[in-house]
Amino acid sequence: MMEYKVKTYEEAVDVIKKVGILPLAPLIPDLPSLNAITLPEHWHSDTEFDPWTWRTKFATDGVAAYGKFIKKKSILVSRELLPYVKNVLGYADSVEERYFKGIVSKEARALYKLISQEEGIDTRALRTKAGLKEKEKKKLFDHALLELQGSMDIVISGINVKRNTEGEKNGWSSTAFETYNSWVARNSINGINEGKEDSRKYLLSYFSNICSDAAMKKLEKIFV
Repeated sequence: MMEYKVKTYEEAVDVIKKVGILPLAPLIPDLPSLNAITLPEHWHSDTEFDPWTWRTKFATDGVAAYGKFIKKKSILVSRELLPYVKNVLGYADSVEERYFKGIVSKEARALYKLISQEEGIDTRALRTKAGLKEKEKKKLFDHALLELQGSMDIVISGINVKRNTEGEKNGWSSTAFETYNSWVARNSINGINEGKEDSRKYLLSYFSNICSDAAMKKLEKIFV
């Protein structure tokens, strides 16, 4: 098992580069998670050592893509492994093509269109523009966001902080979304020529050098 303990953002960046995939909470046996490698007292401390603030900083700095990519759980994927993970978890067909094949919901299609028109749009604005602001439509909205993150069509690009007229923090912050294509272009991450099967082999080979057998069994099921 890989044992890591980090205190600073820079140390956490090094871990992401080494392990390639870092869930926020434990997800894969023997694979580190941000929660497990940091001290509990630092979470939500609103200091430079607060991993809760790091999670979106990784994304805004272009260190790792962030989103609910695997089993509807929040995951960080290093920029080095990202194109391979996208090839395996994502689709060659566009959202539009998949919608017409009946494998993308109409809500997901609508949200993707809005996000691609306004990269970095926050959750509040997105829900309003999609016409899903009513309480009874929240489930539809949340499910569509999970759908698009699970296929890596969108990523979390950061957090929009709500401020009052004086510029002071006022109320809850809101998650901002961006299309995968926009995020990788903005962060100068090149695509790869490998297809899905070769990408899968590459990932399993990569993790076989750093993971236990228990972790590999789980990863083999994830990367199908």
